[in-house]
Amino acid sequence: MIDWQMKEKIRQALSSHRKEKISDKSLTKAAVLVPLFFRGGEYHILFTRRSSQVAHHKGQISFPGGAHSEGDHGLLDTALRESWEEIGLETRDVEILGELDDTPTVSSGFVISPFVAFIPYPYEFKVCDYEIDEIFHVPVSALLHEAKVTRESRVVLGEVVTAYSYEYEGRVIWGATAWIVRQLLEVWQSMSGAQ
Repeated sequence: MIDWQMKEKIRQALSSHRKEKISDKSLTKAAVLVPLFFRGGEYHILFTRRSSQVAHHKGQISFPGGAHSEGDHGLLDTALRESWEEIGLETRDVEILGELDDTPTVSSGFVISPFVAFIPYPYEFKVCDYEIDEIFHVPVSALLHEAKVTRESRVVLGEVVTAYSYEYEGRVIWGATAWIVRQLLEVWQSMSGAQ
């Protein structure tokens, strides 16, 4: 049974979060969906592993998403379109809960707008083999309490920031994806009674 109260707490926490936007014109706009679902009495985050055939971020763990196209009405459209193309996630099955801060990629020159969403589970995903090698999920509680977390200082857009990586069951989540995960976990921890 889905914990609806928790889902509403997430929505409220995200709505009160003041999104930090990056307007650097030298960066290419992109958007991702950060899919959450309820399984086995707890919330999970869905991840993808990019194939070795794509132009950017080959083999990296990511969220469904990609570069903004002229035909997209906005960045949310980008995230939804890319999620459909990559994993067959229908827009009608996505409930947007809110946004996290824009996140730059250091090596590839993108600025990512992350949209946190609730999706049904189980779900009949249709993976685009050209773009995605794997779909997997990690319980939020594991990222909060069990994953091996590494922190190091890096310079991003001229500022020194803390870069995170998470290792869980042999998979390493790093880069912009880890930064987005960190933001979500901070929102999660800010909610009283979040577990």
